[in-house]
Amino acid sequence: MKARVSLALGAAALLLFLAKTAIDLRPLPESLPPAAFASGRPRITDRTGAPLSVSYESDWNLYDVVPLHDTPELLQQAFLLAEDQRFFEHHGVDWLARLHALVQNVRSLRAVRGASTITEQVVRMLHPRPRTLWSRWLEGIEAGRLEARFGKAEILEVYLNQVPYARRRRGIAQAARDYFSRDLETLSDKEMLALAVLPRSPSRLDLVKGVGSIETHLLRLAKRLQERGLVTSARLNSIERQPLSLVREPSLLEAAHFERFVQDRVGEEYRSTRPLRTTLDGSLQSVVQRLLDRQVETLASRRVGDGAALVIDHQANEVLAWVNAGGLSHREGGHIDKVTMPRQPGSALKPFVYALALERGWTAATLLDDSPLAEPVGHGLHRFRNYSRTYYGPLRLREALGNSLNVPAVLAAQYAGRSQLLERLRAHGFESLTQHSDFYGDGLALGNGEVTLYEMAQAYAALARGGEFRTLEWRFDSREAGEMPRRVFDAEVSSLIADILSDPDARRREFGASSVLNLPVQTAVKTGTSNDYRDAWALGFSDRYTVGVWMGNVDQRPMHEITGSLGPALVLRAIFAELRRNQESKPLFLSRRLVARDICTRSGELPTGSCPTAREWFQPERVPTTTCSTHFSPEVFETSLRLESPTPGLHIALDPRIPDALEKFAFRLSAGIDARRVEWILDERVLAATDIVEPSSSVYLWHPERGTHTARARVWTQGLDEPRETEAVSFVVK
Repeated sequence: MKARVSLALGAAALLLFLAKTAIDLRPLPESLPPAAFASGRPRITDRTGAPLSVSYESDWNLYDVVPLHDTPELLQQAFLLAEDQRFFEHHGVDWLARLHALVQNVRSLRAVRGASTITEQVVRMLHPRPRTLWSRWLEGIEAGRLEARFGKAEILEVYLNQVPYARRRRGIAQAARDYFSRDLETLSDKEMLALAVLPRSPSRLDLVKGVGSIETHLLRLAKRLQERGLVTSARLNSIERQPLSLVREPSLLEAAHFERFVQDRVGEEYRSTRPLRTTLDGSLQSVVQRLLDRQVETLASRRVGDGAALVIDHQANEVLAWVNAGGLSHREGGHIDKVTMPRQPGSALKPFVYALALERGWTAATLLDDSPLAEPVGHGLHRFRNYSRTYYGPLRLREALGNSLNVPAVLAAQYAGRSQLLERLRAHGFESLTQHSDFYGDGLALGNGEVTLYEMAQAYAALARGGEFRTLEWRFDSREAGEMPRRVFDAEVSSLIADILSDPDARRREFGASSVLNLPVQTAVKTGTSNDYRDAWALGFSDRYTVGVWMGNVDQRPMHEITGSLGPALVLRAIFAELRRNQESKPLFLSRRLVARDICTRSGELPTGSCPTAREWFQPERVPTTTCSTHFSPEVFETSLRLESPTPGLHIALDPRIPDALEKFAFRLSAGIDARRVEWILDERVLAATDIVEPSSSVYLWHPERGTHTARARVWTQGLDEPRETEAVSFVVK
């Protein structure tokens, strides 16, 4: 009876054992390496094939795979002898080796030796399990199945490309690069033997900790190879004499933000283990990184914490460098890509404002009145000022843009039209400008709308190409199949803007004769600075390259009086110097349709013998035909007679802290009116009459009275007997 019970229990135990085995066994892949492991993100390289960055967090080596037929024979032999000398004889499990290991472990009273075959180690890579006796049992069965499905060569190739080393490197190619900074075929015999020995204990024998600890193991393996006739005695002697020195791989390119940009663009469409080749120039990326980092570090005492730079070959429409100061680990906001971060561009947006005005009818010689300007904003009044607080009066559009003057830029925006300007900017790739034109107002001309460095550089590249817009190309393999260009500005208009931005004389008033923006070869350059010094920009283009640089702080903290010409412009200048190093310099594109004429620099008309003259470019249909008659006279300007203050719908609040009798509000005529007498009319009664001594004195100080009022002015101008009146303006005093 007891025998039957024991037999039944034994049978039940066996059934449970077999059932447990069947349940715990895992299915083998259909291919080696498994297709599932090849579905990760693509490796991204620069235009030469150099990886932009490498992550070793994966449990599978997807990219540094060496076919078995390209693996050095000595390296294969060394691995087989060190890890599985009967690899081509067993069928997955080397039972003889397991027996020897068992005897050795029993004698030592501890586990001093394993007996896993290469096939079993591949199974362990495919199906990671806890290191237990049960796992060894399952691995042995799966190893037999693996050899029944795949050939020895396939299994050995997978093992050599996935064998683990220190610092999460996998495979002989990654290990060779990590320890010796070379490819497999360039390794010495001793270095190859080191790769075969290291997997025994990757951490303890790690060469980074010293090469002395591995020397004995190397020589022992070399002698075994000689004993089996795999190396000659002479080769053994050479191995013994060869030095073993560590040569760590150089640091990879710092392009993590660009890599993330690319990964976001390719998404699910790119699942190949074949590297994704981009247009980035690795050597240029490193140079620009160094230049930008150095400048940001230099200006750290002036509260400059972040920066970005973008370099484009606008002829090929390719991104060459995409740099964030300090890289991904820089400060708390290092993960934010400053190339695609919206910020206020300040004056860097003005070229597009003037381009639209040129397209609508102005010329580079059109005279603009650079005088104090106030415009209504809601129920309030906003006064536009130049950065230097200096006003130059009448001057040509060329000088207004070159000197980056604010008041003329607002006039240009008003002439072009707010909605039309916003529409053209969006056509120019400024997708960040999502608000209605009324939201930005006239301030759009001065860069109050947030845009990205990517959008700015892309738009400047379009100007450099003569007004042809193309979305920037970053993928090298598809650069020939990019979108067709679309024209956003006439070639003549783009040429004029480029010519102005590259003219040192045009910017002399505000930037001086020796400006940092004056480059050795013709280069169009524009800077920008946002309110409170929160953003500083420099953008420019030569005949082939477009460069954009931004500086500021991710958290919007203002810098300490850093403008575009004090911070980014120096980096931009250095980048262009690097780009010119091995390139022939050529002038900027200039449309052949443009016509050159001498003009009077004061009136913008054809000069007389007494006029100061300059050479100017014109579109054929807009060449001046009138001759300067007054040389310099306010009548040259087309100014409208109006009240600058108050403005329609203005609300004024009396200050309760000041006696009403002491408060005053200025009635003011628009600038440029050659008035000799003004009558100030409020609510249909004449308040006072002012005799004008000089144009700047056309102001009347009124003691405000609560209520709704209507104001206008009756003006007598020089040379006219009859007065003219401004339109009536309604406003409220509270």
